[in-house]
Amino acid sequence: MSERVLLGPVATWFPDTTAEVATLAELDALPANRREHALALGIDTVRTADTMAEVDLAAEAALRALDEAGLAATDLDALVLVTGRAPQYLLASEATRLQHRLGASRAFTTAAGDLGCVSVSAAMTLAASLLRGDPHCRTVLLVTAAKTPTRTRYRAPMTLLGDGAAAVLMTTSGPGRWEFVDQIVRSEGKYADLFRIDYRDVGSQDWIEACADEATYSFRLAVESKKRFDAIIPELLRRNGIRDDQVGPMLMQNLSAGAFAFWEEALDRPVDKACRSNLAAYGHLGSMDMLLNLESVAATRASGEYALLLNSSPVAAWSAGLLRRI
Repeated sequence: MSERVLLGPVATWFPDTTAEVATLAELDALPANRREHALALGIDTVRTADTMAEVDLAAEAALRALDEAGLAATDLDALVLVTGRAPQYLLASEATRLQHRLGASRAFTTAAGDLGCVSVSAAMTLAASLLRGDPHCRTVLLVTAAKTPTRTRYRAPMTLLGDGAAAVLMTTSGPGRWEFVDQIVRSEGKYADLFRIDYRDVGSQDWIEACADEATYSFRLAVESKKRFDAIIPELLRRNGIRDDQVGPMLMQNLSAGAFAFWEEALDRPVDKACRSNLAAYGHLGSMDMLLNLESVAATRASGEYALLLNSSPVAAWSAGLLRRI
C-alpha cells in the first residue's frame, strides 16, 4: 500500500506594500480597450515586492511554514523550490540558494519550474513520490514565490500579476490539514512558447511578456483545456472511487473573474468563493495561487471532505488534484 501523504501547514507571505490596480501608472499607457480589460479582471489590489528577489520571498514563506510546524530547517529530508520564469542569474541555482538561506543542510534539494503555473502541481507529485518511494524521506518542504518578471504587471489578454510567496510541508506522519490523495498532470508542447519573453540581447528594463497568438490562447487553447479537464477529472475521481457529488466547489488558479465564469459554465461546477476573494486582493500569483486558495478553504471544509484542485498553464499544461480534509 502506498505511504499516506499529509499536506500542511500552508504558510503564505506577502510584501507590505499594496498597490491599487486602478492607480497603476502602466494602465494609463494602454490602449483604451486594454485598460478597460485590465480594470474588469476582478483584481482590486496587488502586493509589490520592489527590490526583493524571488528567493527572498520564498525564504520568508518557508521560515513561516517551518515555525508553524515546529520544525527546524535541519529536520527537512527534502526541499523542492518551484522556480519563477526569470531567475536572478543564469547558470546559478535558486534552489540551493534557498537551501543555504534556510540552513536545510541535509535536505535533498531540487527545483520544478518549466510548466508555468502547473509547476506547483508537478512539484506536489514529485514530493509525494519521494515520500511514498523513499523510506528515508519523511518530511518535504515545497516552496513557491511569485514576482512579476517585467516592469508591467498586466499580462494581456489574461490577468494582472501580484507578488508573494507560499510554502507547504508534506509529510508521512503530520502535522497536516489535508491528505494528498492523488493527482494527474498532463502537458502539450505545441503551446510551449505561446507566452514568452524575448530576453537575449535585451536589457531587463525592456523585457515584454507577449502572447504570440491571442486567438490561439483565447479560443483554441480554451477548447483544448476544456477537453483536457473533461477527461482527467473523471479519470481522477474514478481511479480513487470518488463520486462526482463528493467533491465541493473547485479550487482554481486566480486569473480573472471572466475565467472563473467560463470554467463554471464549461465544467458545470462552482468555483469556491475563496478564489474570487484572493483574486481581488492579490491578483494572479502563478503557482502560488493553488496553495493560497487551499489554505483559505481549510477552515470551510469538514473532516473527510474532498477538495478538487484544477490548475492550467498556457505553456500548456493541466492538472487535477484530489485532497481530503483531515
